[in-house]
Parts: sequence; structure tokens; C-alpha cells
Amino acid sequence: MATIRVTVWNEYRHERHNEHVASIYPQGIHHAIGSYLGTQDRIEVRTATLDEPEHGLTDDVLNGTDVLIWWGHLAHNEVRDDIAEKVRSRVLDGMGLIVLHSGHASKLFERLLGTKTGNLKWRDNGEKERIWVIEHGHPIANGLGDYFEIPKEEMYGERFEIPAPDELVFISWFEGGEVFRSGCCYRRGKGKLFYFRPGHETFPVYHQPEVLKVISNAVYWAEPTVGATTRGGRTEPLENI
Repeated sequence: MATIRVTVWNEYRHERHNEHVASIYPQGIHHAIGSYLGTQDRIEVRTATLDEPEHGLTDDVLNGTDVLIWWGHLAHNEVRDDIAEKVRSRVLDGMGLIVLHSGHASKLFERLLGTKTGNLKWRDNGEKERIWVIEHGHPIANGLGDYFEIPKEEMYGERFEIPAPDELVFISWFEGGEVFRSGCCYRRGKGKLFYFRPGHETFPVYHQPEVLKVISNAVYWAEPTVGATTRGGRTEPLENI
């Protein structure tokens, strides 16, 4: 089977300016995720960050990416519009996209979903999150049980202003009582998009085996497929009119 070329994109701001975050992710969130994915079958990993030229997302990088993983928080507005649009076009052409945690408010995610997605409840008290698997036959849930728990996390609560997912794989419950749609699958053009909620930077979420397992499962799910060849524009009739 073919190699899946994965690019893990990260703002890489918190880790460089916050000592606590740096102690959890000394080489960045992108390195924590990428190091795990690099041990998985068929996955080849590269990383990219916001402050690199073209945010690390040159044409060569994107053309060599089958699945893009996106983590952003502080600097959504610093992502250039033309780069966001270029990545959006690649997704429509078939590149898989996995958006993590506060990437829900990124230009890329909002353009693909067609709505402002930043309107939700939140609280960063470090409370327990229980993530329930509600589609046990879904490939992204492969290897999980009924649920798994994250000991300390930031709470996200509904209402989450997103279109209804094509498939909803996970729902989260938080210690304070809120619930949230935490694993949402979409198809956009030829591409597959998965939003996965966990990942606040001040907690070691991307060191937890279940979280990393979900991300790797999502990479396999989002791998591009060939599909049918289609075209648009003015078309001559197939039958006599």
C-alpha cells in the first residue's frame, strides 16, 4: 500500500513564549504528534509552522502532502488569506485535513465549513473530559472502547456553530456538566475533513495514547482516494435534443 505523506502544521507560539507549555512540549506540539505518527505503518511525516516562509506551506509542501494536520490558537488572523485559500483548494482537490482543538476558529476551517465556528462555551479549569464513542464501527474509532478519559482539559460546550457533521464519531462530557460534539467528519469536494476537539496547550493531551490513536486513525481515514473524474463548464448533451 502507498505511503501517506502527512504534514503536521502548528502555530508554534505558546511553546516558545510560555515556560509551562514548553515544559510539556519542548519541541512543539507538532513534534509530539509527528513523532508518534512517524512510528505508524505507511505514514511519512514532515512539520510546518506559522513563522516559516509561506507558513511552511509552499506549493512543493502542499503538493507533497496527502493529509494535513492543523493546530492553531493565538494567531489565526496572521495566517495569510492566500495561503488559507490555497490549502482550502487542496482539500477540495482531495487532500485530507485534520483540524485539532482551537483550530476550529482558523480561517481554513471556517472557509471550508462556510460559517464562523468560534462561538462556543469554554472554561480552562483543567477538568476531566470523558469522550464517548458513538459510532463504534467507524474507522476513526478503531481500537477504542466505549469511551476514554482525559484527566485534565479545557472545556468546550455547545452550542458549537458548525454545520451538522456528515458523521459524528465522538461526544464529550465534562466534569462541569457540559457536552460537546468532539469528533466531526465532513466531505468537502474530493477531500475528507475531521475535527477533533482535545488538545489545550497547557495540558499533556498529545502525550495520551488514546488521543494519538484517534489522530493516526484519522490519517488513515482521510487518506486521498482516486474517485471519479468529473468536469464542469458548458457541456454538450449526450442525447439528441
